[in-house]
Amino acid sequence: MFICPVCGNLLQKEEKAYICPKGHNYDLAREGYVYLLPPNKKHSKDPGDNKQMVAARRAFLETGLYQPFSDELDRLALDEGRIAGIVEGVRQVAALPDPIGAVTKMDTRPNGLTIGKRRVPLGVIGIIYEARPNVTVDAAVLCLKAGNAVILRGGKEAYRSNTALMAIMRDAVEAAGLPRDSLALVADTSRSSASELMNLTEYLDVLIPRGGAGLIRSVTANARVPVIRTGEGVCHIYVDKDADLDMAVRILCNAKCSRPSVCNAAECVLVDRAVAPAFLPMAQAALSERHVQLRGCPETQTILAGVVPATEEDWDREYGDYILAVKVVSGVEEAMDFIAAHGTQHSESIVTENASTAKTFLDGVDAAAVYHNASTRFTDGFEFGLGAEIGISTQKLHARGPMGLEELTSYKYVVYGDGQVRE
Repeated sequence: MFICPVCGNLLQKEEKAYICPKGHNYDLAREGYVYLLPPNKKHSKDPGDNKQMVAARRAFLETGLYQPFSDELDRLALDEGRIAGIVEGVRQVAALPDPIGAVTKMDTRPNGLTIGKRRVPLGVIGIIYEARPNVTVDAAVLCLKAGNAVILRGGKEAYRSNTALMAIMRDAVEAAGLPRDSLALVADTSRSSASELMNLTEYLDVLIPRGGAGLIRSVTANARVPVIRTGEGVCHIYVDKDADLDMAVRILCNAKCSRPSVCNAAECVLVDRAVAPAFLPMAQAALSERHVQLRGCPETQTILAGVVPATEEDWDREYGDYILAVKVVSGVEEAMDFIAAHGTQHSESIVTENASTAKTFLDGVDAAAVYHNASTRFTDGFEFGLGAEIGISTQKLHARGPMGLEELTSYKYVVYGDGQVRE
């Protein structure tokens, strides 16, 4: 539906143009778009957008208001570079040693029994995930390499990409002599299909959710199938009083801004009170260039102008956006207590030149990955040399951190005897 820009009446589509009741006429191009400009203006020196209008539109776009849309599209996009990355991940996984059948332990008991511990597949793995189509390939390849069958249920946003990728992979496994149905994609992207997967206790050995906090909590709360919880990432950067402040700014900007929608992005920065007056203005200057909104504690607000007051809910929120919570703390002990209260056991980082303080933090913080002088954005299967990952497990059983091949296996005991019976 179009509205005439001259008089505001609705435009009616004719064979080669749109026309309003007052006779204003707008041509329909062969390519399908509409010239929403009266014919008598097309060849004028000022046909529509003058320099002031162009400048105003450019200024509006530079405010960053469209950034969330850009980020969402970025998650869905499969350009040549991203496809090349997926292919490289597949090749890395293919080159990894086969984990199945590996004997991780072998002991001979006093009675002569030899007892070995051997890796075996988990079985049939179900994965419910949102958006990013690269997950379709990563998940399928890892599950297959670890000897598992997999049922994938992606989101509606990337359904066509997921379908195309799955068709390629099913053809490939069949050509290699494996069952075509060892890889499957659920065609229904409604909530009911997710609920069905959660209750397939007779067919699924484990269910892995990948996506936002709402999806993960829903699966964890409602599934009857065993669940490996992944992905919730309220990650922190703690800037210690002995930090290199320039380094801290670089790490913080990378952890927050390189891809704010992913689970290993920083959502909160904790700053030692001793360096807060020096560090916070530096951080604000760098982050404002990237249109990051700061939500700060009362002490932060006394140091920085233009900070949104943080609420209690902000300390527990995974924004997935260009928003960062800021809190001033008294030192490493308070930072660790705060992380214990508000973190999700995903990834936590300390920036400091003090080795003793770093050790205190690394030993005391309970998370899947802890960092010293590095961005939390490295918590990733590819970066950890696993080739790809199913997800980042934030629980302690049965896997923790980036889940590669070994985390997609179980084990069984193989016992060798020569007639032993138990007395």
